[in-house]
Amino acid sequence: MAVIAAPTATPADFDSLLRQDPEVAEIVLGESARQGEGLQLIAAENFVSPAVLAALGSPLVNKYAEGYPGARHHGGCEWVDEAERLAVRRAAALFGAEHANVQPHSGSSAVLAAYAALLEPGDTVLAMGLSAGGHLTHGSPANLSGRWFDFVGYGVDGQTGLIDYDRVRALAREHRPRAVVCGSISYPRHPDYALFREIADEVDAYLIVDASHPMGLIAGGAAPNPVPYADVVCATTHKVLRGPRGGMILCHSALAERVDRAVFPFTQGGAQMHTIAAKAVAFGEAATPAFTTYAHQVVANARVLAAGLEAEGFGVLTGGTDTHLIGADPTPLGRDGRAARAHLAAAGLVLDTCALPHGGARGIRLGTAAVTTQGMGEQEMARIAALFALALRDEGEQSRRVRTEVRELAGRFPPYRG
Repeated sequence: MAVIAAPTATPADFDSLLRQDPEVAEIVLGESARQGEGLQLIAAENFVSPAVLAALGSPLVNKYAEGYPGARHHGGCEWVDEAERLAVRRAAALFGAEHANVQPHSGSSAVLAAYAALLEPGDTVLAMGLSAGGHLTHGSPANLSGRWFDFVGYGVDGQTGLIDYDRVRALAREHRPRAVVCGSISYPRHPDYALFREIADEVDAYLIVDASHPMGLIAGGAAPNPVPYADVVCATTHKVLRGPRGGMILCHSALAERVDRAVFPFTQGGAQMHTIAAKAVAFGEAATPAFTTYAHQVVANARVLAAGLEAEGFGVLTGGTDTHLIGADPTPLGRDGRAARAHLAAAGLVLDTCALPHGGARGIRLGTAAVTTQGMGEQEMARIAALFALALRDEGEQSRRVRTEVRELAGRFPPYRG
């Protein structure tokens, strides 16, 4: 059963916004209602605490603070310096890192800064291919990474869906990359960080771990920690970590100056101090026993949901999950990934699509972080799996009944109580 209750406060006080700008207030309230009337199963989303919201809406938003604590390009930074020092200390302690940079505006910003710190344009990089679950920053031609560096993609075994480590090693030996990137947006299993370290060392490459998805699980002890193995770890501070939208970088002290300079002034301008304060709040929350319980519940929920989807006829990637992530093929139920996403969204079940390895088709990608924050447990996950099947197999009246049940379920577990 779920052990984490939803926050016991409203997410914000809209009175001043309602008076000042009712058009924007209507948008904010409409989105708040949308979040509360459906099930948010997008793997990259979660609900932050009222304390995180309070930091985000604080007067720290007014402060310009280019540079780092004690070495800013603006005056009046005494208090925001303390906020950043606190966030850095908490992040480093939470993940056992020698150095933390909490200024990246996003996970993508963090990854690109890591490349800037360690690589030169034209260097070869080995990363998971986009068709197997790699991120845009792992070599997409539409992204700076794919234009500035020579990416070689590794993939997964066609039968198991698991990373083909023999192929990773063979590609590393063949291409001698300057860096090896470990990370994915849809791989539901734990990577073997020690083996990635071994492969990188064999070809004298840096190991960059993009841990944006599992970082909250790592904080809660529900996933292995890459920090002891990687040269640099990049991550978001939202997703399972339940912090504000943003990024961070962890590294060895020997790389600290290079990483810091790659973030500012090379790739970013002034730090968003309200967001950094909110990151500090989230790191503090993630260091509590309650968060450890939460992280393990996220995984337990994902495993039940994955098993339920498989029982309903979905093809579940890798046969299950070790994390909050689930990848599934809905074609046995008569719909491809894009059609399934649209049909499920109409029923209030909000999720993403993902690439299905070896074929070019689209599947669906979902996660259990947000619904676990709301207080749902294994019983609710089993019912959600059944609702997925009902929504995709039936039209008309049946779909309307699914929408009604989804709304009732969301109402029993509101994102914010009060």
